[in-house]
Amino acid sequence: MGNILTELSASPILAFTVLLLVTLTIPPIFERLRLPGLVGLIVAGVFLGGNGLQVLSADDEAMKLLTDIGKIYLMFVAGLEIDLEQFRQTRNRSLTFGVATFLVPLITGITIGQIFGYGINTSVLIGSLLASHTLLGYPIVQRLGVVKNEAVTVTIGATIFTDIAALLVLAICISIHAGEFSTTSLIIQLSVLAIYAVVVLFGFDWAGKEYFRRTGDEESNQFLFVLLAVFLASVGAEAINVDKIVGAFLAGLAINDVVGRGPVEEKIEFVGSTLFIPFFFVGTGLLLDVPAFIENLTTNLGLTLSIVAGLIGSKLLAAIATKGIFRYSWNETLTMWSLSMPQVAATLAAALAALQVGLINDAVFNTVIVLMLVTSLVGPLVTERFAPKLEQPQAPIESSRQQKWLTVDGEMEADEEPDSSSGVQPVSTLPRLKPFTIVVPVYNPLTERYLIEMAALMASYTSGMAIPLAIVKANVHMDEPQLVDDLKHGHRLLDKAIAQGEEFGLAMSPEIRIDDDVAEGISRTAREKSADLIVMGWSETTGIRARLFGNVIDSVFWSAHCPVAVTRLLEAPVNIHRILVPLKSITPQSIRTVRFAQLFASANQAEVTLLHVCDRRTPIEQYVEFETALASVLQQDGPKVNAEIKTLCGESAAAVILEAAQDCDLVVLRSVRRRTAGGLAVSDVTTAAIRELKCSVVLFGEPHT
Repeated sequence: MGNILTELSASPILAFTVLLLVTLTIPPIFERLRLPGLVGLIVAGVFLGGNGLQVLSADDEAMKLLTDIGKIYLMFVAGLEIDLEQFRQTRNRSLTFGVATFLVPLITGITIGQIFGYGINTSVLIGSLLASHTLLGYPIVQRLGVVKNEAVTVTIGATIFTDIAALLVLAICISIHAGEFSTTSLIIQLSVLAIYAVVVLFGFDWAGKEYFRRTGDEESNQFLFVLLAVFLASVGAEAINVDKIVGAFLAGLAINDVVGRGPVEEKIEFVGSTLFIPFFFVGTGLLLDVPAFIENLTTNLGLTLSIVAGLIGSKLLAAIATKGIFRYSWNETLTMWSLSMPQVAATLAAALAALQVGLINDAVFNTVIVLMLVTSLVGPLVTERFAPKLEQPQAPIESSRQQKWLTVDGEMEADEEPDSSSGVQPVSTLPRLKPFTIVVPVYNPLTERYLIEMAALMASYTSGMAIPLAIVKANVHMDEPQLVDDLKHGHRLLDKAIAQGEEFGLAMSPEIRIDDDVAEGISRTAREKSADLIVMGWSETTGIRARLFGNVIDSVFWSAHCPVAVTRLLEAPVNIHRILVPLKSITPQSIRTVRFAQLFASANQAEVTLLHVCDRRTPIEQYVEFETALASVLQQDGPKVNAEIKTLCGESAAAVILEAAQDCDLVVLRSVRRRTAGGLAVSDVTTAAIRELKCSVVLFGEPHT
């Protein structure tokens, strides 16, 4: 028995199983305690390591491999998540704040290193560790709807400069540490690094776009191409004597424009945030020697306090300097400070790389762990305090492709001037020369009738028409018996849809399509028919492929050119008379969600409740202004229905929605894609609410949301 246990403990399968168990259970526990989940992973690493249960070992080859992969993936995702479009819009101001929030902490760190007797090379590295930042507060500003505020956008853009500059300093310091320092060797190293960066940033970008163009919808191969690119860049970085995380970050920037904000990016981030990145944080915990950690904090308390206070003070000083240049308000300034304060991804990865080559000692590394814990807690708390006070930017006028939505009596309203008094940009519309068109994919006989009935209600108000659509999966041979049977089944579904449409007096134009991909077939048909709306039935995410790569609904949301309404109807649409629409901000997208609810309510004599969910710390003046602006939206355009505006505050938006939905027949939720921040994915409010709602649900989404 003892031999079996010994062999089992040495098995890499056991280590992998334990890592999966930790990743599944620990982060949710810490998040319930109002602590970052990644802190829980580090604590789990300490508990399972040499100072705890000794289940995992940092010296194990399998553990080293998984930790290295997680570190590479973390830096790759950090580069991939940077919104280059936002950076381009405010690049000058982003660069200004980026330089300030990099140089001030860098100089502070160098000074602290010199004061405590470290060499100039190590001191410069300490300064670079303080100079970067991780956008842990991004989900908070996204939830509050203030991402488009200029101060927030500038801070997000500054991340590009600080991370690249910090990793560049790391590469130079490690290179100097590895050999004899000379001006010539430094120039050669910088030149090689510059050539390498150009090859990765431009070469990988070109190769990626060409590969994606040639492979079309082959998302699995595109996913593998991206993985190959990131690890190839990491190997290349090591080949030129630069740490692999530099290559991973540059690969993330290079692939950024290639994958866009589409399904491939979601798969990349899903795999990373679910598997490899958590493994890295657990591996970091394994490196901590608890007795030595406590002793270092005791004997080097001055160093720890100096670095933590220096980081917090220098980031604040950089934000205040930027305030003076661009005349930001104090709320904007303190929000910028809070967003640029957390030190997690780049800092921890760089510190670990420096520790492994002997450039910093355990005292500095332990101080970095303390710095990470303090700033990952303080930063988001300050963001929660000041971000709600930021001004909501006016929603921009959208492109004509996005503007065409919801008619009244079959005609589109003329373009309108913005109503400056309400502070809300009305949804512009374009003249329509055709009836409102709804594509209704039919593939489940059990939900088909409700879908046709909803389409009939929507189309009746707009003198529109429906296109029942049956998708048949293509086969290599068009005379394949399976394909023939599938075509017969598709025609039966369409015949049934036509009969149901006739019951409701719905104008129909049935379509059957042979396509390699069901989701793409739906999106392409909608585009070819210039559809205004796609109404789909609900499908659960089941099976390993659906969980890893998304289901049909996910793919249609990503690829469709028009809004998509995914329905989970528990009763006939004609019996739905109380509709709830939760809103967190007023944007063209959220207004179209309101218009959808108005249109359905008008056709069905239903009542609409617009629920504004806000934080308990939101000033009363802010949500009163929100209600006023929302009332103005209701009065501007769209069908006239009985509508009520209600504001409820709570710590959990999902819990507030669930409570308000108890008296409703239907809840209309807007699908919003969340990007990960700090490496770990967090379920959004919509996902949390859908699981618990007991009434009918419409998930209303738009392309690239």
